[in-house]
Amino acid sequence: MTDPSTVSSTDETHLRHAIDVARAAREVGNHPFGAILVSGEDIIIEGQNTVVTLGDPTGHAETNLVRIAATLLARDALQSSTLYTSAEPCAMCSGAIYWAGIGRVVYALPGEELAAMVPSQDGAATLNLPCREVFARGSNTITVAGPALLAEAAEVHAGFWDARR
Repeated sequence: MTDPSTVSSTDETHLRHAIDVARAAREVGNHPFGAILVSGEDIIIEGQNTVVTLGDPTGHAETNLVRIAATLLARDALQSSTLYTSAEPCAMCSGAIYWAGIGRVVYALPGEELAAMVPSQDGAATLNLPCREVFARGSNTITVAGPALLAEAAEVHAGFWDARR
């Protein structure tokens, strides 16, 4: 049995899909973040960042996905699912993941590397708080694996943030 806190080749396949969702978000003018929810081997929900197109600062890929998942899936289904995301969930998204009861998170780009690319957003400094720290403060166990596929995950951000500094 594979250790759920390590990134497997199957996890990498799903992370690449999340990175593709991030690319799609960027192509329509949003910040380049994407997430998918997997149950067993099936992708059941995709979420992309909608901060720019919807004018909602909470429209992160993970929170958008959690809003959909929480309305469609029972708590036990969420607990047995894995959320794959192109970048480490921020504190807000980690809270949403925690409250939804999703049992496992696998991410590509670590928050500290993202923060180095994005020193500010709309004039405000980024909030660099690792998801493991957020999850550790709760009583529910959420398994975290990552970072992984750093070069692929960083590529979708190439040049994007330069124009926003």
